Amino acid sequence: MKIWFNRWFTTVLHYIDMIRNNEDKRKYIIYGSHPSKDALYLQYCDVAFEEPPLTGEAYVDYCLEVCKTQGIDIFIPRMENVLIAKRLSEFEALGVKVLVCPNAQLMEMMDNKAATYQALLNSANGAIFSIPDHFVVNNVCDFKLAYKVLKEKGHQVCFKPVIGEGANGFRVIKDAIDSVEQLLSHGTSFRIPFNYACDILSQQEIFPDVMVMEFLDGREYSIDCLASEDKLLVAIPRMKGEGRVRELVEHQELIQLAHAFHQQYKIPYIFNIQVKYSNKGVAKLLEINPRMSGGMHISCLSGINLPYLALKILLGEAIKPDQLKPIFGIRASHIEKEIIIHHSSFENHG
Repeated sequence: MKIWFNRWFTTVLHYIDMIRNNEDKRKYIIYGSHPSKDALYLQYCDVAFEEPPLTGEAYVDYCLEVCKTQGIDIFIPRMENVLIAKRLSEFEALGVKVLVCPNAQLMEMMDNKAATYQALLNSANGAIFSIPDHFVVNNVCDFKLAYKVLKEKGHQVCFKPVIGEGANGFRVIKDAIDSVEQLLSHGTSFRIPFNYACDILSQQEIFPDVMVMEFLDGREYSIDCLASEDKLLVAIPRMKGEGRVRELVEHQELIQLAHAFHQQYKIPYIFNIQVKYSNKGVAKLLEINPRMSGGMHISCLSGINLPYLALKILLGEAIKPDQLKPIFGIRASHIEKEIIIHHSSFENHG
């Protein structure tokens, strides 16, 4: 059976290994692609190839062609996964199973953090999550006003793009500029002086939507979830500690939040919820990712092979109850590892 991963982040190499080392001892041929031949996860694939510089519908056309010519059985997309969800029937017509949430409208909404917040706040069933105080702005005048209102409410203020992955573009606003000591002795920081942020944003009369919001200074958790459309099978809260330390915790409040969310939105296979606590002990939503998260391999230290079990759900296969009993209390971190890059397995599908 052939599985293709397209243009993923580097940590997908862990998921490739977990699928290979599955408890059913099934054999898979792993295909991987990326615009850069040096993308490290390609070293873990049986067949690797360089993608052409395409985006949008043209990229989805390319994916369909690769699936057809290479006889792909299972496609696990990251790049353009919303558009792929919209054209899911075309992949199914080729006999390809796609590990993507089939609700394209929901996927599109969750790509936009502001739209997600609004939908959750306006839910007819009541808000599942507490939502941070926030404003969406696209010009420097509104940015300054949002900052002023949030400061008057007693918040430290941060901002991030409405559409984006991970911590890209995230900044915490600080009141003072750096001292000489900070400039010369400290590393690069995600904190930025207010006036400097305004100077940069004022370079454009209109800039892409930015969410200006309260900065939450409590513990941050990432909850990796495995589900069918009917039922949430397991939720594993992963607490972010100091530096690179992570801990798997049996946090019942967060597990129940995950169940409540799935009961309403029915995302199948794998999804991820990120929350952070305020200094008053309130868990507030950061974002929801309807896909495998970048740090999910840490959650798999619980003994749950999340990527492989997701494939079983996709294929309509039963999962045994003893495969769904996570071990909590595990603390983990990671160190860098050198990898020699080989291009010998590359094929040309561009």
